[in-house]
Amino acid sequence: MRMDHDQSHLHVDIGICTFRRPELSATLLSLFSLVVPSGVRLRLIVADNDETPSAFELVESLRGRSPFELSYIHCPKANISIARNACLAASDRDYLAFIDDDETASPEWLAELLETAAATTADVVLGPVRAIYAVGAPDWMMSGDFHSTMPVWVEGEIRTGYTCNVLLDMRSPSIHGRRFALSLGQSGGEDTEFFTKVTDAGGRISFAEKAWLTEPVPARRASLGWLLKRRFRSGQTHGRIVGARHSALGRLRQFGTAAAKAGYCGLAALLTLFSPTARNRNLLRGALHLGAMTGILGVREIRQYGSVEAA
Repeated sequence: MRMDHDQSHLHVDIGICTFRRPELSATLLSLFSLVVPSGVRLRLIVADNDETPSAFELVESLRGRSPFELSYIHCPKANISIARNACLAASDRDYLAFIDDDETASPEWLAELLETAAATTADVVLGPVRAIYAVGAPDWMMSGDFHSTMPVWVEGEIRTGYTCNVLLDMRSPSIHGRRFALSLGQSGGEDTEFFTKVTDAGGRISFAEKAWLTEPVPARRASLGWLLKRRFRSGQTHGRIVGARHSALGRLRQFGTAAAKAGYCGLAALLTLFSPTARNRNLLRGALHLGAMTGILGVREIRQYGSVEAA
């Protein structure tokens, strides 16, 4: 863990990885309105993951409105890990934050992340993402709020993270030189693996509960099918990480545990059949455990993002 926690005269990068999203405009405009703490110098890095530089004109059209340095990187191949790694490679600052290209930041977002980093001396700081549902979204989905993002605590600790709202201390030994797995760049799960390795290396993750981002839920994601696929893939990543830590006998035990949990969730879904929010919550938990079962067996993660989702 880094020992020097001086928060004055900081240089901070914000990485925005993008792939054919016009919502990038709203993201950048929200970042232009950030309240930047005294002594902090800010740069925005847009990493365009499309095969052609499709976001270049949008970025250029907004460059004159940016109060901060604005960099554009074209990193084709439709693999989100390539774009994330381009931001890591381009950042020579004290901190690097990530925000998704369909999210908008509250004015105090960055200040809250930095304040928590200073107070906790953590290597990674996560913030919450609030989903914004469109008119016509299913009542059960809005009631259960299945699209918002929050950390998961295990025995009082956050052991992995996500890239949709995060601040990385680039001076931390557990982060320096680390990269996202290219093999997971079209399936998702590259962030789970990245942050699991950070904590395995001794890094600590903290949570800035007031560092809010908002994210609209598009129609293509406002369905039980999309959520089931996402949870299944998340389970696959978790299962693969768990499986890699155990012998063949240990993997068999982990598989049995996941199978038992999946069965329990299936039964719970039947018992809550006429309560859509509870039923679907149980189905989604079951999908997570089913995915973990396949991950423990070494099955590759399904593809869900990039050109697959755009199609």
